[in-house]
Amino acid sequence: MSNNKEFQSINAITISVAHLLHDIYSSFLTPILPLLIEKLSISYSLASFLTVAQRLPSLLNPLVGLIADRISVRYFIIFAPSVTAISMSLLGLAPNYYLLVCLLLVMGVSATVFHVPAPVMMRRVSGNRVGLGMSLFMFAGEGARTIGPLLILGAVSLWGLEGTYRLIPLGLACSLILFVRIRKIKISDEFSRDAPREELKETIRHALPTFKTLTAFILSRSLMRGALTTFLPIYLIERGASLWMAGVSLSLVQFAGAAGTILSGTISDKIGRRKALMITAIISPALMGLFMIAEGIFIFPILLLMGFFLLAPMPVMLATVNELKNQRPAFVNGMYMMLSFFINSIAIMAIGLLGDSIGLKPTYEIAAILSLTAIPVIIKMRD
Repeated sequence: MSNNKEFQSINAITISVAHLLHDIYSSFLTPILPLLIEKLSISYSLASFLTVAQRLPSLLNPLVGLIADRISVRYFIIFAPSVTAISMSLLGLAPNYYLLVCLLLVMGVSATVFHVPAPVMMRRVSGNRVGLGMSLFMFAGEGARTIGPLLILGAVSLWGLEGTYRLIPLGLACSLILFVRIRKIKISDEFSRDAPREELKETIRHALPTFKTLTAFILSRSLMRGALTTFLPIYLIERGASLWMAGVSLSLVQFAGAAGTILSGTISDKIGRRKALMITAIISPALMGLFMIAEGIFIFPILLLMGFFLLAPMPVMLATVNELKNQRPAFVNGMYMMLSFFINSIAIMAIGLLGDSIGLKPTYEIAAILSLTAIPVIIKMRD
């Protein structure tokens, strides 16, 4: 399979659906964050740490990657949606902040063992169209973050915050469906057990230049991304929006982001990764500025455009990482995922601290200005 240059459509769609099912549940936190803040009387800083707790297990990504390069981990992908569904559907029942953090840590571990091997599996079935494969993969993830807020808010409307546990059976059914299909797709078996393998330090040395550039790019946009995903509902409620309007706005951003991810990877296959990233780096800050001065219904078209350009770089970066020549693809992907999740988690904490000290509107302004630093980073980037 590894030498097959053809794009395997059925397998690519199956992996993407797995991503969709998992991330629908992992996107439950942000839409109900205003309700959790009210229920548990927590500050923005403590609220932002909930997202950090959700992502903290990403520090294990390289270790999971090493394991994925050696043993069959497709069963991680199969059962992760069940674990994520259980932990996230119980958030509304958490009686205190500490149990809430524990549930999110469990979900974080589940997400880690899913997201590290899944892109490598996608690479295997994408042939010479890695950009398209990663676009499908990221499209499913962003599509899930469009559906997830609507699903959890609908559940809250029907059953109340404490009744969202009723969504658990859907996640269990998802794992059953994935068992039927995904158990047939192999990752580690692609490698010969007897083939010589490069030293770990050689893998790191080869990947380091690319990782330096991607790290700088992620840093430049991390505050803006966190502001427009994790804190968007809170920001809009502060401006007078209802919980439903805030939730729908978040879904709009993710919906547009899904469109951005499906198109950007394919476009980057044709025009190059560097040009695709530069387009997003220029347009995103301008849209952020427009969003902060927009009123009424004019917010919605701007949110659609923001979501499109804000999330478009993700499959481009993922394709860049997965095109690196090495014998430890899951480890390299795990390193990238760890850096991405870690940087974005720190950014979310920073937004919470700034929001408590100076307010969310000035914080959004700072995020837009800092995102401009992505432009010189891309200028120095190799295509």
